Amino acid sequence: MISEHATEWLGFPVKLFDAGVSEKGISDYGHTIYRIALDWDAEADFPTLFSRFISNPASAQTPAIIIGQFHGDDPNQGSEEVVQLLVSAQEKLPNLRGIFIGDMVSEENEISWIIQTDVSPLLLAYPNLEHLRLRGTGELSLGGRLFHDKLRSLTIETGGLPRRLLDEVLGSRLPALESLELWLGTPGYGGDVTVENLQPLLSGNLFPALKHLGLRDSEIVDGIAQSLSSAPILSRLNSLDLSLGTLSDTGGAALLGNPQLKTLKQLDLHRHYLSKEMMNSLKREFPNINLDDPEGSDTGEDRRYVAVGE
Repeated sequence: MISEHATEWLGFPVKLFDAGVSEKGISDYGHTIYRIALDWDAEADFPTLFSRFISNPASAQTPAIIIGQFHGDDPNQGSEEVVQLLVSAQEKLPNLRGIFIGDMVSEENEISWIIQTDVSPLLLAYPNLEHLRLRGTGELSLGGRLFHDKLRSLTIETGGLPRRLLDEVLGSRLPALESLELWLGTPGYGGDVTVENLQPLLSGNLFPALKHLGLRDSEIVDGIAQSLSSAPILSRLNSLDLSLGTLSDTGGAALLGNPQLKTLKQLDLHRHYLSKEMMNSLKREFPNINLDDPEGSDTGEDRRYVAVGE
């Protein structure tokens, strides 16, 4: 969820970068991921804070970097400057394998208010980048499509995924991509992706190395569950994540009747609207299932909400 900042990512603990501590020297750049973020009353601007981070020669060991609140008290400011700073720092961050832009909680900026930018220059600047995680889709672009030989995971977290952005993802050439996670959200926050729009992905013709697929926080998850009954992509997935959405017994029944799902090592449906009877049936059929955080099956369709939509 996004009610708290990341405390762990890619197997590393996450700490807030403290500019004051940096002056004394940080010894664990290589074993910690730092979140660089401004407070509302921060005295330094973001470029100054970032400069302090990379001024320590030990920052060359940095395995990944998380960018939190970058706009101070101006939420209308986008991430263009952040991308430019990261691109310009490529020689000082030779071991960078992961970038997460937008680790903000609602008290700092609602997810639908986060303004991003064209992030494709990051993949040009970091040819060895393996993980890209983005929160918020306001003005977010992948440069039309991404081309990268080593990117292993791509995550886009949003209250509403626009069709134009889905098309950029599906048009990307990412031969090493093993994990794709998209938060589809709701129309109220720009999410206009349909089940039909997802068919090129579910066909299995894209991303030959893909092993994990997450289609999360979705109002159309019942339809997705039904569409998976004839989805070739399932034959090569190890895990499937349909959590945080409005999954009801309609979708549960479709999953229950899908024998292809038995080959999965993990099926994540947590935060759902399934009945106790359906939950029991699914548990019997799929031992490696996550059904935590039920919202109650007696909730009417017009009162079912995705977890992240404000």
